[in-house]
Amino acid sequence: MSKRPRNYNVLNILMNFHAFPDEVENKYCLAECVVPVGAGAPPNHHAGETEAFYVLEGQVGFMIDGQERLAGAGDYVPIPDGAVHAFQAVGEAPARLLILNAPGHMHEAFFTGVGQALPEDQTSLPAPSEPDIPMVMAKAEETGMTILAPA
Repeated sequence: MSKRPRNYNVLNILMNFHAFPDEVENKYCLAECVVPVGAGAPPNHHAGETEAFYVLEGQVGFMIDGQERLAGAGDYVPIPDGAVHAFQAVGEAPARLLILNAPGHMHEAFFTGVGQALPEDQTSLPAPSEPDIPMVMAKAEETGMTILAPA
């Protein structure tokens, strides 16, 4: 049986999965991310899948239902179920954060579906590349997530 990849390049973000839902009684998905300045997630929403962020290092700008918030190391940012939200690393250095999704199946399928598996020992950011937007939109629709076009 082959070992499951845990590191992914997801839209130029280095994601390391600490827990997949099937490893924790289908309760949650937990990923640690290194987000380069300017990278993040576009406005999106997803009913039935709770999401929260915990910033370990750096600064992250969040938009939650039209309200902007700047979060830094030690800040916890919960996303209300179904709320439109986005985030982007800002400042001088990449941000490092934990993303918790519960129950996590939608996010696991989306992140691993749009991401590229990376070597297990990779800790540096992947080389930036342009995302395949039609593929990302199709995977979002397939997994039950809605990505909104930029305003």
